[in-house]
Amino acid sequence: MRGLPNKNTMSSPTRAQRIETLLQAAFAPDSLHITDDSTRHAGHVGASAAGETHYTVLLVSAAFEGQGRVARHRAVNAVMRDEFATGLHALALVLRTPAEQAASSRHGTGT
Repeated sequence: MRGLPNKNTMSSPTRAQRIETLLQAAFAPDSLHITDDSTRHAGHVGASAAGETHYTVLLVSAAFEGQGRVARHRAVNAVMRDEFATGLHALALVLRTPAEQAASSRHGTGT
């Protein structure tokens, strides 16, 4: 049928898009920046020739209020469980509350 997508013409979301969707749904972030660092890790253990294995995430969310660093990381890693099971190798996380982000921006350490 014309005009209907099929398996051969539909594109799958990238891993970065899936990460964004998962984190948006779980944490309703004020700010979310995802950087694919895979090319910097080419040839390293866990790196795939296809890429999409290493990411840096800056996530600012009120959901982190009252949580320590370890709890925040555990919460994000739990959301990313399926991505880790399907080839995500490394996730560098910067996880802040809105107040922490505002303070880091004032001091020039916003990322």
